[in-house]
Amino acid sequence: MRHLRLSLPLAALSVLTLASAAHAQGRGITDIMRGGPAPSVLTAPPVPAQAAPPQPQGQRPAEYIVALVNSEPITNTEVQSKVQRALRQGGSEIQRIPPDQLARAALERIISEKAQLQVAQERGIKVDDVAVDQAEQAVARQNQVSVADLRRRVVADGMTVDSFRAELRSQLLLSRLREREVEPKVTVTDLEVDQFLQDQRNNPGASTIENINLAHVLVGVPENASDAEIAKLQQKADAVAKRARAGEDFAALAREMSDAPDKKNGGTLGERRADRYPPLFVEATQSLPEGGIGGPVRSGAGFHIIKVLSKSQLGAKDATVTQTQVRHILLLTNDKRTTAQAVAELNDFKRRIEAGTANFAGLARDNSQDGSAKDGGELGWSRPGQFVPEFEEAMNRLQPGQVSDPVVSRFGVHLIQVEGRREAKLSQDEQRAAARAVLRDRRLEEAYDTWTQEVRARAYVEYREAPQS
Repeated sequence: MRHLRLSLPLAALSVLTLASAAHAQGRGITDIMRGGPAPSVLTAPPVPAQAAPPQPQGQRPAEYIVALVNSEPITNTEVQSKVQRALRQGGSEIQRIPPDQLARAALERIISEKAQLQVAQERGIKVDDVAVDQAEQAVARQNQVSVADLRRRVVADGMTVDSFRAELRSQLLLSRLREREVEPKVTVTDLEVDQFLQDQRNNPGASTIENINLAHVLVGVPENASDAEIAKLQQKADAVAKRARAGEDFAALAREMSDAPDKKNGGTLGERRADRYPPLFVEATQSLPEGGIGGPVRSGAGFHIIKVLSKSQLGAKDATVTQTQVRHILLLTNDKRTTAQAVAELNDFKRRIEAGTANFAGLARDNSQDGSAKDGGELGWSRPGQFVPEFEEAMNRLQPGQVSDPVVSRFGVHLIQVEGRREAKLSQDEQRAAARAVLRDRRLEEAYDTWTQEVRARAYVEYREAPQS
């Protein structure tokens, strides 16, 4: 069974493993997408035996309440379902963790997230179905499958579609809560930026890779493929990798051989910060130079052959990046305009633009609800990492001249048009802005950790003993 990578290109969301939770302090369960580290299970209060060890496969867990979080119950079934999915997804490392430790880590994760979701409810934060739809589509794209295939795999992986979408909604709520509660409090000083850049210049061997641009060829592996079929497909991937390393045009190879939706673009994934790429791709290419070929590496979608198109390092005098000239129309959502209504309105704008009955700049001037409206929605030439991930992910998939479908972000709903792309050296101001973003992200991780522990500490948690058999 091939499991899905359930990460999202949203601010502060990452995929973490339960194995790390049990061993490395403050990590999570593979199937849970969450923002910011969880409190360490090693420093959490001792959990009594009611957090039952994992049940054998196929055996229905006994149902009872294992804990209350501010009077909201957590059941044994919730704990066991998290653990079982983690066991299926986590590989041999997680299998070696003692069962009671797995259950304790799962329970503590659920307690922490329930406490945060309760805060989100108190703050009146909501996530509508349109945002969940787009998150689901993003997960499907990351796994190089259609939404229909994604749902089939979710069911095969032991979840219902409704529970999967509920999990997405919860993680979006947590992300928006953290954006409101934590991000405004994090600052980076000019002195810290200066010191960071100086450190990069003095120690170039340890320079932080800020941006990478990758292309890939995907040799897809169908769901429930036999071992013989998988072996045959791996041979195909090996042959593609050999051709790429022999110097064949990679874009042509992608168009000819790839099973990925981005094959028409020569498999190009777009320049972005390394932490916005799948970790699998980063690990496969981190030691490669520009032009290097990595893989095949295996993901839930199949085998990937990856080419490094470019890398840029902060502090390097000749650092260049791919800049994108982009404009947008932003519609805010509120009590007067729902997300669904904003999406419908922007879909109509797109239809009119593509039909030639309206132009993008004019619609932006008349309708966009941000400061770029007066300039026809122009955002200028942008560097990778300048926009929020959901905006940038959509922008990177566009060719010059193309208009996106409506994109939901924390700010509202956008219609995006890419006007051009170019290779350009990072100016001093751009290097400083990129350095500030890196430092801010590091600071946010620390702030999320502290804030999460504070929310957990404020919650009233009552552990329950398992019923006597």
